[in-house]
Amino acid sequence: MSIYPVVLAGGVGTRFWPLSRRHSPKQTLSVIGEATMLQATCKRISGWVETPQIQIITTRAQEALIRAQLPDFAEATFIIEPFERNTAACVGLAAAHIYARDPDGVMVVLPADHMITLPEVLREVLRLAEEFVIQHDGLVTLGIKPDQPATGYGYIQAAEKVTSGGGYDIHRVKTFAEKPNLETAQRFLESGDFYWNSGIFIWKASTILDELGEHLPGHHEMLMNVIRNLNTPAYSEKLEDMYRRIRSISIDFGVMEHAENVFVIPADMGWRDIESWEIVHELSPKDRQQNVAHCQQMIQTRSRKNFVYSPDKLVALVGVDNLVVVDTGDALLICHKSSAQEVSGVVEELRKKSLDKWL
Repeated sequence: MSIYPVVLAGGVGTRFWPLSRRHSPKQTLSVIGEATMLQATCKRISGWVETPQIQIITTRAQEALIRAQLPDFAEATFIIEPFERNTAACVGLAAAHIYARDPDGVMVVLPADHMITLPEVLREVLRLAEEFVIQHDGLVTLGIKPDQPATGYGYIQAAEKVTSGGGYDIHRVKTFAEKPNLETAQRFLESGDFYWNSGIFIWKASTILDELGEHLPGHHEMLMNVIRNLNTPAYSEKLEDMYRRIRSISIDFGVMEHAENVFVIPADMGWRDIESWEIVHELSPKDRQQNVAHCQQMIQTRSRKNFVYSPDKLVALVGVDNLVVVDTGDALLICHKSSAQEVSGVVEELRKKSLDKWL
């Protein structure tokens, strides 16, 4: 039985506007370290499995860019969506391809925009999860013990322990909770049985297709039609038709929150979802005033805890704290760090006003 890492590399990352755009999506940015987020994700799994087993799924609009980012992954399987339709469609399409190739294949779903500083722990936990799903046909996710009452992450509440292995416990999942307010996040932190939802999933391709059949039958019906047309001249037309008609919904909302056989493995693997400029500031090297500066030169007076990106300019800060400043030449973002989650609203406004040149 083979394991197939599936790297989700088709999003744009609207919270990283104006640096993240259609022509430079979030996963292709180097905001933490020299490698892009996508390159760092793929490096984590290279050597762990044979390259032809790696599945990289992206959209038609991003295909050339994603392939150019990964010149050493020419032998990997690139699965191309006609356009973005959220993660239930994305994961389902990858499952369909894997199932057609290997009916017993095990999928590991890996978002392309996460940071993991302990990849050896990730691999240990994935081996345990692989053994578990082979034996139990369950849906497994990895949970991260929270160290702060974060409001930007979803949470998983763990129930009873069902087994252990290699120093890690596997718990049945009691419930999923979406991004909470600060008061609720504090209660989650104090309870001790809530974990951040890492978005890393492990299951058999056949199992997730069965769950889609139960909870999202429309997805399942169209995916089965796609499977029947794999490697035929009709494939592209059938896939395009599916994506035009399919409901846009996440795998979390569509399946995980409703399925019964769901388990979580808590693991400390140095995980963070790089989901906003605030997180980039938190994880970046800082000066004595806790400022992060990506610019020609920065001069500051009485200014602390700011994040500045303006690579071609001198930037002067006077008497300001906790700001995000991102200058891309044709667009300028200024917001308070505490409002970094709301940057995606700018992109929505640009779409409403048909200001496509800034998207």
